[in-house]
Amino acid sequence: MSVPSLKYWLAMGVMAWLAGCVSYPELPTTAASTQPLEYLIGPGDQLEIFVWNNPDLSVNVPVRPDGRISSPLVEDMQAVGKTPTQLARDIELALANYVKSPQVNVVVREFFGTFGEQIRVVGKAAQPRALPYRRSMTVLDVMIEVGGLAPGAAGNRAKLVRKVNGKVTEFRLRLDDLLNAGDLANNIEVMPGDVLVIPESRL
Repeated sequence: MSVPSLKYWLAMGVMAWLAGCVSYPELPTTAASTQPLEYLIGPGDQLEIFVWNNPDLSVNVPVRPDGRISSPLVEDMQAVGKTPTQLARDIELALANYVKSPQVNVVVREFFGTFGEQIRVVGKAAQPRALPYRRSMTVLDVMIEVGGLAPGAAGNRAKLVRKVNGKVTEFRLRLDDLLNAGDLANNIEVMPGDVLVIPESRL
């Protein structure tokens, strides 16, 4: 095996220096939006459909992979992408053909959310996976859900990738400081669609 040339090592040094010069925007102090966030039903969600004064029509149903549900007198209805309130109103319209003035409530008992609203954790987490978004969810909540950092993780070089005003933006996170030193400055709120990237240590 030939020994790498001086030019090779110089090139590697320049690349490392450039990588160290990459700037990241400051962490947002809050992820709260000025617009209220409404939960959108996703595939795999478990729904409780309650029809007032009609126990025979009140059921628990799963949202199928095709995004639809089936319940008594409502054989096939699109559910994915709707809020529980919107779905309740649609079921009322369908039931109005059989029941006088139906009143329906829809409650999400188990939720996964739509694909675009899930929080994804990739890289050196103990259990990297996609998580359903919950209101006021923080980075610490996410890390607890995935079991913390995996051995060999470079937690202080983690990144939060978020789309801001249509542009993909990366925020540097120091997860080691958050999890091991209690530095809550890194415990920002996450937003639907965020991706948390945890690299492997270079050592």
